[in-house]
Amino acid sequence: MSLGEQSSDLQASSLRECFEAGGEMTQVAEILVEKGRGLLKIEADASILEAVEQMVEANVGSLLVTESGEVTGIVTERDYLRRVVVEGRTDRETPVREIMSSPLIVVTPQTSVDECMALMTNGRIRHLPVVDAGKVAGIVSIGDVVKFQSRQQSFEIQFLHDYIAGR
Repeated sequence: MSLGEQSSDLQASSLRECFEAGGEMTQVAEILVEKGRGLLKIEADASILEAVEQMVEANVGSLLVTESGEVTGIVTERDYLRRVVVEGRTDRETPVREIMSSPLIVVTPQTSVDECMALMTNGRIRHLPVVDAGKVAGIVSIGDVVKFQSRQQSFEIQFLHDYIAGR
């Protein structure tokens, strides 16, 4: 059995145990476990150009914005397009604070993935900070949520297939 098959069997086994226990693996905390809790931040006084350079370097679509060490907002690619490019601002001279989205819309680690998806879809939001005990514990993107749901559906299909096949 290959390493990939072993990993798949372990994941299907974990899902099977979860189903048999009557639980569901559907909390945002599980996404953070898979992707990690790294946070990328930028000061509100930094230029928009600095923010864009940092996003490009890290290959991400958002940065948390801080003022005096406290998270006060988020700046995204969409903010850049709508509030810099369309409005004709200069990215070298405009501070991030002028285009950031604030106040933050957040979820907790206990928020269900379905709730998270609904919030993102209804609010047309692509990045949600995850707040735990008053501190930002991570960020989930729409891509993280879709990837997680896709994997969960694959596990469920495999479980049902194994169940029907009598394995």
